[in-house]
Amino acid sequence: MMEVKPIVIDNRTFLAVSVELPKTTLIAIMSDIGYIMCGALDVGLLNDKLKDRKIIAGRAVGVRSVEDLLNAALESVTDEAEQRGIKVGMIGKEALLRM
Repeated sequence: MMEVKPIVIDNRTFLAVSVELPKTTLIAIMSDIGYIMCGALDVGLLNDKLKDRKIIAGRAVGVRSVEDLLNAALESVTDEAEQRGIKVGMIGKEALLRM
């Protein structure tokens, strides 16, 4: 099953997507310029092989729902996210508001 729904934080609207796969669920919340995602996100790949794309993203591990992702501390972030003030340890909601 796949679910797509808007999430409003401080009068800004983001899009949350969750995809149920066998034995795991992919969860992401995106703004118009970046996103946060569950542990399936490969931040190293984004920073190294896809560096020229300048992707703004953050990863939280151990999340099982959109609400978890909004409230979880980010475990890693892309270099481009860091340039926007998004830091490891920042919660998902805060990171989204900087995007």
